[in-house]
Amino acid sequence: MKLLAVFCGCMLLGACATVQKPALTPLQIQAIQSKEFETDKNIAFGAVVSVFQDAGYIVQSADKDSGFITAASPATEKTALWGLLTNSSTSAQTRATAFVEQIRAGFVTVRLNFVNAVRTYGSNGQAMDHDQALLDPKVYQSAFDKIDSAIFVRMGTRAPEPATVR
Repeated sequence: MKLLAVFCGCMLLGACATVQKPALTPLQIQAIQSKEFETDKNIAFGAVVSVFQDAGYIVQSADKDSGFITAASPATEKTALWGLLTNSSTSAQTRATAFVEQIRAGFVTVRLNFVNAVRTYGSNGQAMDHDQALLDPKVYQSAFDKIDSAIFVRMGTRAPEPATVR
């Protein structure tokens, strides 16, 4: 009888483990990937570039007018099975984009997007790409916390604006 109870419990746990989370809606993804900051576009843009660089990303493009930034982590290479049984290998990196947009005077929105990119090379030399969006809210919150700190530092080191004379 105890054995039957243990078996049924294991079956229930196994069934629970295979339940997948429902897919996020585009609005839910946007909520995870976006944050508003009280600053101007120039400061936020510089803060995002700085945070990417501090995290080891290589900034591939940055256009302040459009507010668009692309960056990628250095690729890491691994040889499957230590090169003993096959000639296949894998290259992995994280790619990131940011969009910095002035939404109203003194406020910007930063939207980030992180993607894990894996390229597998088969023994015949053919490459296969596997990209997967990172949708873990903790990843984005961590990045936004770092951007918030970088904005704070930049605001503190900003030269005061000249007083207007009447």
